[in-house]
Amino acid sequence: MKALWTTALAMVLLLGGCAQRPAEPTLYQQLGGKPRLAMVVENLMYRIADDPQLIGFFTHTNIDHFVASLEQQLCDLADGPCRYQGPPMDRAHQHMGIDNADFNRLVGHMEQALIDEGIPLGARNRLLRRLAPLHGEIMRYQTPPPTT
Repeated sequence: MKALWTTALAMVLLLGGCAQRPAEPTLYQQLGGKPRLAMVVENLMYRIADDPQLIGFFTHTNIDHFVASLEQQLCDLADGPCRYQGPPMDRAHQHMGIDNADFNRLVGHMEQALIDEGIPLGARNRLLRRLAPLHGEIMRYQTPPPTT
């Protein structure tokens, strides 16, 4: 009988050691959820407003709508509870005349906004990696610069 109890106790201890580890936080959680993403987008908007090379792209933009849409898109890309409802990136940026320098400048501002808002390096890199494929969509219908 003692052997049976010992075996049962050993099984319980072994199974207890196999308990599931807590799930790793999602990227959305690592980014700080909706409140922190809103802070990142606000920081980014101030950076764009202060950048004479980029502000012209937003002249005819409803900024409140843009901010809400960008927050929703970042939340969606980060596996948050949001689903991006805006237009496809190629259509939203069609014929804006964005070049690679403009795109890279905006990415630089996004990265600095993430840093300023205290987003950890790993989460910043994961988000930027998920944003990177949008380059092709955004640039799809841009008019190439004239050749001389």
